[in-house]
Amino acid sequence: QVQLVESGGGLVQAGGSLRLSCAASGRTFSSYAMGWFRQAPGKERESVAAINWSGSNTYYADSVKGRFTISRDNAGNTVNLQMNSLKPEDTAVYYCAARRKVTLDSRWATYDYWGQGTQVTVSS
Repeated sequence: QVQLVESGGGLVQAGGSLRLSCAASGRTFSSYAMGWFRQAPGKERESVAAINWSGSNTYYADSVKGRFTISRDNAGNTVNLQMNSLKPEDTAVYYCAARRKVTLDSRWATYDYWGQGTQVTVSS
């Protein structure tokens, strides 16, 4: 069992930056691939970024490529999402997720554990 707690959301103006963090419980964090997903009101959940167990392989949705960076610290049981050049369309609840595989996947249905989410609001 893994428990995930996100932090770092908030309100920011367009063009600004935020850094989301996800703290994971348990001693097997390095056994999990991790992902960030988001869901805006009235829209389906979508993948934002994912990272494999070691951090050597990452995935980004086209909409965030070049602006967002996912990273992980296995010693500290954390995964982060650095978000730069934010746009109003990035407004959503952002979720951290873990999957019981070492390889990453962009599909939310393949993830086993989820955090409670953190709100990101980007004003124009």
